[in-house]
Amino acid sequence: MTLRDLPVGKTATIRSVGGEGALRQHFLDMGLIPQGEVTVVKYAPMGDPVELRIHSYELTLRLADAEKIEIENIRDAGQVKPEKKERTVIPHPGLGEGGKYHEKETEHPLPDTEVLTFALAGNQNCGKTTLFNQLTGSSQHVGNFPGVTVDRKDGTIRGKENTLVTDLPGIYSMSPYSSEEIVTRNFVLNEHPKGIINIVDATNIERNLYLTMQLMELDIPMVLALNMMDEVRENGGSILVNQMEEMLGIPVVPISAAKNEGIDELVAHALHVAKYQERPKEIDYCDANEDGGAVHRCLHAIMHLIEDHAKAAQIPVRFAAAKLAEGDTLILEALKLDQNEKEMLEHIVKQMETERGLDRAAAIAHMRFDFIENICDETVVKPRESKEHLRSVKIDKILTGKYTAIPCFIAIMGLVFFLTFGVIGAFLQNILEVSIDALGGLVDQWMGAANVNSVLRSLVMDGIFTGVGSVLSFLPIIVTLFFFLSMLEDSGYMARVAFVMDKLLRKIGLSGRSIVPMLVGFGCTVPGVMASRTLPSERDRKMTILLTPFMSCSAKLPIYAFFAAAFFPKHSALVMIALYFGGILMGILMALVFRGTLFKGNAVPFVMELPNYRMPGAKNVGHLLWDKAKDFLQRAFTVIFMATLVIWFLQTFDSHLNIVSDSQESILATVASVIAPVFAPMGFGDWRISTALITGFMAKESVVSTLSVLFGQTSALLGCITPVSAAGLLVFCLLYTPCVAAIASIKRELGGKWAAGVVIGQCVIAWVAAFVVYLVGSAIV
Repeated sequence: MTLRDLPVGKTATIRSVGGEGALRQHFLDMGLIPQGEVTVVKYAPMGDPVELRIHSYELTLRLADAEKIEIENIRDAGQVKPEKKERTVIPHPGLGEGGKYHEKETEHPLPDTEVLTFALAGNQNCGKTTLFNQLTGSSQHVGNFPGVTVDRKDGTIRGKENTLVTDLPGIYSMSPYSSEEIVTRNFVLNEHPKGIINIVDATNIERNLYLTMQLMELDIPMVLALNMMDEVRENGGSILVNQMEEMLGIPVVPISAAKNEGIDELVAHALHVAKYQERPKEIDYCDANEDGGAVHRCLHAIMHLIEDHAKAAQIPVRFAAAKLAEGDTLILEALKLDQNEKEMLEHIVKQMETERGLDRAAAIAHMRFDFIENICDETVVKPRESKEHLRSVKIDKILTGKYTAIPCFIAIMGLVFFLTFGVIGAFLQNILEVSIDALGGLVDQWMGAANVNSVLRSLVMDGIFTGVGSVLSFLPIIVTLFFFLSMLEDSGYMARVAFVMDKLLRKIGLSGRSIVPMLVGFGCTVPGVMASRTLPSERDRKMTILLTPFMSCSAKLPIYAFFAAAFFPKHSALVMIALYFGGILMGILMALVFRGTLFKGNAVPFVMELPNYRMPGAKNVGHLLWDKAKDFLQRAFTVIFMATLVIWFLQTFDSHLNIVSDSQESILATVASVIAPVFAPMGFGDWRISTALITGFMAKESVVSTLSVLFGQTSALLGCITPVSAAGLLVFCLLYTPCVAAIASIKRELGGKWAAGVVIGQCVIAWVAAFVVYLVGSAIV
């Protein structure tokens, strides 16, 4: 029987873990090991993926992957393993109080001028970025969603000169599975930090200590930060810090990063071990395993075999031996063993597999989890089920329920967009628009009174206030939208959205995580592109960024409303709905095309932890809103400002740089007249429409304002193009390249070539789609 067949509420013992390569290794590292216990919590509303409980935490897995895991001994869930009673209890220190681990100072500490570099490493969603902010005073984005940190960030410890802390992406092990794990592994192995601050979630310590063991094998000075100890204590649990220090051989400090408790003690320990280069005590993990003799002999034989190669490659020999026993090809290549040594290595591993009764990767994973189980039996007083988890289970019955998940998702997102575009955001936008107009009026009056040159006056009013001002007015909407999205992310709901929508998005080659950026794209493409940073797979991230512009942003709404009211007054609502769904349909079609061409293969497997729901932090939300507002303002006064000046210049002067009285004589009209024939096959080859489409590159809202200026009255536009041509024009506006700000954000995320590809590709797609609509419409009419 496989894990796919296990009913909800039942527990089973894992018999074997199938699959191969990095994905199978990832399953083992996450705790899905032979003889481990696994419980099915629930299935997603569409039946896939499934939520599992293993090693006291929740994990999601697709059914196709669950089918590779064989199980036995099926029973009812809830049979708790009896807790070990005999413990030598040492009084548990409070938050921030050190244990009894006394480090032996070396005779030659590092000089005071040497920079003490630290790698801040830990599992996803364990509080790394929160701790980084406390250590450095930074304001990095913190989110209750796995994978928020997608790149390394550096900062100096507050009040400590010659220190540098690097916040690394969250990883579950040192086996390179996804892009962020490779970033972390390469940093620790190649850049040789002076110390490691390993932060672990104390409420989920069994899973977190797996990475700790691998980090200890690196033989780098290290301190263990037990985060969220306040939650452990509040739920009746405790961790015997002194015993854990003795068993691990490294300093252990209980902290609460969110409440800034224990941070000073952690910094003191970290600086000490780095200054005096006090490395972790050598521990033989194999001794914890009753069948560990085979693994023990295997690892020590490999260590003797590769000792000289590991030294030459500057890779710790114990770490290298464990990775070779697992079958890590990257380490094998780095060690440059000769053929005889490779053959001897395989003989050693084969003998271990025969004696242990498990394959190489499962045997090493089992060794680590057996050691962790022994540590936890001796040092962890397990808390009762936390109120956070109980609350999360109750909320999930509605938000991830079979019949309620999709309606709740639609209702929540509908409310977010309604409040953003219809109530709060719109209200604040109106206030800002009135303020900008009032300021513009005062400036215009002042320039008139001062008899300022008409060209300079036109530049300020028509260029800066009309151009940049119209874009600036969208700042409240973007900030409001990010406020709600930050609340959803901090609360833990976004992880549930990915869980609920995964099966649907997988059909077009994406994973459930991609739903968030595309939803944001309905508000504005710029934050949608920025939100894609949370995706763990580079393939999925690129594909999501390329699809997000097909979602109709709010700036296109004035275009839809203008043309629908002018040409289709009786069916305006139907036309606007059709355009929104048309954008979604085109996005789906392009996803299918991408899946078969640029991005072949399947979406990254959906292996993700579901965090407990938490109350969003006001400080974190405030930091995020400030960052987004600052980022938007920087773009408004750089890229958009320059684009506005260019458009103003082209509209104001002719080819001889004389000021024109009729815009038809301007450089812009000349350029647009050259482009106009391109649109003639769709029935809107007038230079004024081409001009409006060109200004749409700056901001989509300017399409309507440009048409209003150039045509004067709507009746003139009605006499220029037919309803069929208007339908083609609407489709073109729906699909053609997004605004300058969106292209700038795509360039920043993917590079100039991809941004240029988006500009050209979407214009071609829009032209073809508009031409098809025009042909079909003409045939029907």
